[in-house]
Amino acid sequence: MLSALRFYDLTTQSPFEVWLAIPNKARMPQLDYPPLRIVRFSDSALREAVEEHKIDGVPVRITSVAKTVADCFKYRNKIGLDVALEALREAWSEQRVSMDELWRCARACRVSNVMRPYLESLV
Repeated sequence: MLSALRFYDLTTQSPFEVWLAIPNKARMPQLDYPPLRIVRFSDSALREAVEEHKIDGVPVRITSVAKTVADCFKYRNKIGLDVALEALREAWSEQRVSMDELWRCARACRVSNVMRPYLESLV
């Protein structure tokens, strides 16, 4: 999440670890570097709104802007509501997401009730 926010330049936070989403029953990767923060997603959540980008010529799967924002609300207790709100404000003000995309991803992440008041305040 924070890694994706940084990739999309939607936060002033500088993550000190790489956030990695893995399937619920997958084994945790054992790496010395870089430091990892593992989050477990269902198979459907892992497939929802994932894009492939190239970083230094290497293809990397990163969630879309809208899915990243929804994930921030899902994990707001771990990263802080202020980070989630900052990401939502930045994505919306820079017109990088539509309300339909945000709502679809909020429903997929099961945070539509949490995000609803914030989405309503945008329009």
